[in-house]
Amino acid sequence: MKNAIQTIGTRKQAVARATLKPGKGRITINGQDARYYTDNLSFLRISEPLMLAAELAPKVDLSIRVQGGGVNGQSDAIRLAIARALVQFDSKLKKVFTDYDRLLLVADVRQNEESKPNDSKPRAKRQKSYR
Repeated sequence: MKNAIQTIGTRKQAVARATLKPGKGRITINGQDARYYTDNLSFLRISEPLMLAAELAPKVDLSIRVQGGGVNGQSDAIRLAIARALVQFDSKLKKVFTDYDRLLLVADVRQNEESKPNDSKPRAKRQKSYR
């Protein structure tokens, strides 16, 4: 069997580091079981790469450390890190993942636009008054 595989996934301010080892299909996020880490919708999003790699998922253990960002950013970062680790473990999954959703393997680089000086919002401008 292969040694441990380490990958990184990012989304906005969230950074997830995944370690994949041969094992019994356990997934831990920050020391907790993945089912109890977030809400049900985020767990379904996190488990998408594992569902696509159904025959491989019970044979590997994933340990994920995630920090920064919010709930959705973290779940997308975890999803990306898991998919990248599975592709490194079995390269045949690359085509499966890209056909399903390209964002499983390629980071979404969009960031929140910053507020401009003397303005309330990133795009909103001050109203001009003539009287």
